Amino acid sequence: MSPELLRALTVSTAMSFFLCPYALAQSAPAPEAEAGTSTTKENEVAQAPAGGTQLDTILVVDVGAGANATAGADLITIDQQEINRKKPQDLREVFSGEPQIAVGGAIPSTQKIYVNGVDENNLAVTVDGSRQNNKVFHHNGTYLLDPALLKAASVQAGVAPADAGPGALAGSLGFETKDAVDLLEPGRNFGGFVTGIWDTNSETFTTGVSGFGQQDGFEYLGYINYGRGGNFTAGNGQEMPGTGTDLISGLAKIAYESVEGHRFELSHEQVRDDALRPYRANVYINRPGREPELRNYDLRRQNTVFTYTDTSPEGWWDPKIVLAYSKTQIAAPEYFVDVVSPTEGATSSFNGKLENRFALDIGSVTAGFDFYNDKAELDYLNPTEPFFTDERATNIGAYAQARLEPFDRTRISFGGRADHQWFTGVDDSDWNNAGISGNISGEYDLMPEFLTVKAGTSHVWGGVPLAENYLQNPLWTYGDGPEPVTSNNYTAGLEARSNGFTFEANVFRTDINDARLPVFGRGAPVPEVTSIRTLDLVSKGWEIGVRYDWDAGFVSVKYADIDADVDGEPADTEIGRYLTTPLGQIVMIGAGYTFDDWGVKVGGDIEIALKTDRTLARHPTDPASAKKELPGYEVVNAYVEWTPPSKPNFTLRADALNIFDEAYTDRAAYGQDFVGVAPHYDPGRSFRLSATARF
Repeated sequence: MSPELLRALTVSTAMSFFLCPYALAQSAPAPEAEAGTSTTKENEVAQAPAGGTQLDTILVVDVGAGANATAGADLITIDQQEINRKKPQDLREVFSGEPQIAVGGAIPSTQKIYVNGVDENNLAVTVDGSRQNNKVFHHNGTYLLDPALLKAASVQAGVAPADAGPGALAGSLGFETKDAVDLLEPGRNFGGFVTGIWDTNSETFTTGVSGFGQQDGFEYLGYINYGRGGNFTAGNGQEMPGTGTDLISGLAKIAYESVEGHRFELSHEQVRDDALRPYRANVYINRPGREPELRNYDLRRQNTVFTYTDTSPEGWWDPKIVLAYSKTQIAAPEYFVDVVSPTEGATSSFNGKLENRFALDIGSVTAGFDFYNDKAELDYLNPTEPFFTDERATNIGAYAQARLEPFDRTRISFGGRADHQWFTGVDDSDWNNAGISGNISGEYDLMPEFLTVKAGTSHVWGGVPLAENYLQNPLWTYGDGPEPVTSNNYTAGLEARSNGFTFEANVFRTDINDARLPVFGRGAPVPEVTSIRTLDLVSKGWEIGVRYDWDAGFVSVKYADIDADVDGEPADTEIGRYLTTPLGQIVMIGAGYTFDDWGVKVGGDIEIALKTDRTLARHPTDPASAKKELPGYEVVNAYVEWTPPSKPNFTLRADALNIFDEAYTDRAAYGQDFVGVAPHYDPGRSFRLSATARF
């Protein structure tokens, strides 16, 4: 079957669900008609067939990715148990052990996430269900997230469901923060904790305080975290200037749930990183006389979300309403010889959705509408030539996603969405575009309790993405109009389980067409500067992994081989901005063991990156500097954690990071493939000591 025919069948079938979910619900008996059938999400999980993995067989459970789990998709979830084991301090530690997910950047404010080799800006990213629109400056990370109160992180790599939101070109990525009920001790209505963390390498101290409770249907949570410290030292003994810590973050939540199950929740999260960084925050480039080595970066991110859900749905009535506002801004002075220009870029998104899940005997259909109103602004306060620019985009979408178990040992998911976007350029030109997306995936238990096969494909229409703030140019023109970006995704895999062993293998491919990569200018002097530059990305690869679990511990080994091409040439970090980064072959090894009688947990992980020379290829638009291959490295970490049985509310932990003092730059970091550019080395050997007291 040709890809074009497959996409046509996918879209037409999915849109039939979109147009008439109520009719579909009418075609099957009501859930109450069969004894023992429940409409609650928890019971549907319990009834999921045992032939597939737990996550793959969950048809209707929220996993934090702004959508429900999708049978047959390549789903990676970092759940609460995993977060408690890792105690992550940044995004890279959140996703440690998952070679399909690479996090580049030596410090939290410069970290970017790549899924199957594709930059997160090509995924539908949410925090507590709120769309994130954070493409501010390519030398910074796209958002700064404090994982201290992270409840779950989930990725649907490649194929994402229609209800994941607009722009899911290469999948979806979602973060969910904890609620008060996740932290309260059993039988208690009030609690709190205090934590302190000391890092010996950078002499950084971080402290966090939280209080939470519930009473008469009300819930509340407050949390604040503050970190302060100096530069860290790399494995070769070199101090890395501009890597100090000056970070404060906070989270506040309030919720009310009536006895009938109507739940209203309002949350506000805020993070600020305000410190000296290298002039280009994620690399060192020496330009004496023109630019200082360091400048101050003031990075702020906020996220406000209102959510309504019905925790006691009946029949076909299971609504969800989300209204949210997110914003990320970076203030950093621009220098040109003796001229200093205060500059601030800000991206914001007002977004929301209204959807309902229709329960069926064989699964469910979720249908609804969503919208976003995104803005990217730049204030450039040059003393002689100040300017203000902005691009804006508004999108309205309608979608439906079916998650069904039509036959024994078979689970399928398919859906579609239609989007209409209004885009406004820096010259106030307006462009309207519309498109349709579709997806289908499924899994089948070839041998129940032992072997499951799965596959999926999707076609995604992503509209016109906003340009990076710090590259906006008031002279831009748009010619015949910016081209909407589209993508095609393909995944396939199998999973085998036996006596505590789990073996997984997956292959994947993502094709993104007409991806927008704007540049500030095309050379001078020119009367007009076009903003239109499009590239095509192909990212493909495969992953295998084996894990053994027993009552007290686990051992896991995973390997991924990921290659990305831009316009037919191997990608490098310059041409791949906001698209991809060269990854190659990566091995992740992890293990953990719990001594229950002593209250002791021990474990560790190893990351191995093999060297690659694909970066030696040159693109016509690359800088003139020479290219170099990426060296391999091996990094070993370990931890021990103790919760005294006599004092279960007190925990001590020690992490030994980069035990063998490897001098390396993580594989997904920007700029390391060009001669003359010096990216941050990652921290050398460090011991992290932490203590947590709960009350």
